[in-house]
Amino acid sequence: MNYDTDILVVGGGLNGSALAIALAGTGFDVVVVDRQSSGLRRADNFDGRAYALSHASCQMLKVLGVWQHVVDNVQPILDIKVSDGRAGEGAAPMYVHFDHQELEEGPMGHLLEDRFLRRAFGDAIAQMGQITYLNDADVVAQNTDGLGVSIDLADGRTFRARLLVGCDGRGSQVAKQAGIKRRGWDYNQTALVCALSHELPHNGVAHQFFTPAGPLAILPLTENRSSIVWTESTEHAAQINALDDEGYLAALSPVFGDFLGKVSLAGERFSYPLNLSLADSFIDERIALVGDAAHGIHPLAGQGLNLGLKDIAALTEVLAMAARRGEDIGTKPVLARYQQWRRFDTSAMAAATDGINRLFSNDNALLRGVRDLGLGVVNATPTLRRGFMRHAAGLSGELPKLLRGQVI
Repeated sequence: MNYDTDILVVGGGLNGSALAIALAGTGFDVVVVDRQSSGLRRADNFDGRAYALSHASCQMLKVLGVWQHVVDNVQPILDIKVSDGRAGEGAAPMYVHFDHQELEEGPMGHLLEDRFLRRAFGDAIAQMGQITYLNDADVVAQNTDGLGVSIDLADGRTFRARLLVGCDGRGSQVAKQAGIKRRGWDYNQTALVCALSHELPHNGVAHQFFTPAGPLAILPLTENRSSIVWTESTEHAAQINALDDEGYLAALSPVFGDFLGKVSLAGERFSYPLNLSLADSFIDERIALVGDAAHGIHPLAGQGLNLGLKDIAALTEVLAMAARRGEDIGTKPVLARYQQWRRFDTSAMAAATDGINRLFSNDNALLRGVRDLGLGVVNATPTLRRGFMRHAAGLSGELPKLLRGQVI
């Protein structure tokens, strides 16, 4: 049987790029099919988007040879403060303070702008002869059989491989073509995302402030800048989005407060509707799903990209070990090991973020008392506090080698 490559990756975003690099590093030939143009992928303008990379994710980027290209642009997350309150009234007395000095491994993670990570992945891919990257490429059909999987592109080209991996987001066409259904629900919330320049230093402290409408995350970037993920009801978010920049900042001010002094917008404004979306299966014959194609959760814990990188580390390790044993990497018995490794963790994270959002995104007096008491208990209990910190840092559970900073 003739194959054009070992593995086809549909979706050339951060997950698709990281997967290609990881797979190529273990000896696989990979073709990445990306709908975007190369210009968009390598754009260098600051647009305000950033990611909270856990400690484990940073370890993985080091093994993949990417970290050294971004290290000058990362901001360590030294502390995290979690509080509850109302816009304009400030935080309640009970809160949780996670101090990085309680972790032997160092900071819980780092903030990194999208533009730097995207470009670093692109540079790494360009240096790897085992990766073929196709820009402006649309998949119009996919077909599997007992020996392989093939895709047809809109320009008439066809590629055949042993395995097809969908990294194409919550609306994954790879999943749909494979007949994999999804379940979930809409939160009737929208995340307003932007970056702010501010007068006072953030000192590496990230804030998660829960309001009745939804959480506000203030994430420290380099210099006196922070990335904002501001959750509001969908209706109110649409009204805020319609405002000019001055009106937008005026609407943000009661929620954000003045603890960082005078603020101004730095970069573009974005908005994303929020929902929970889980694939019924992460695999099918010759098919695997990674990242948002497999699971889309609420962003309040900042774990979206970290979950995708966990998928990538686990799938790469499963496939590499199977290939070394002479197994057919596209068969269900092999892919089932990946699903077994990742299914419980992602389901647990989805349930946790869903539960936290429901508990905090309301103004019920009884629930407010319960959750504020809970925050106080966590803050006063070192064992609980360190447990939450290790989980946020990606250091709990059965970690794949890449997340432990080890070569597969």
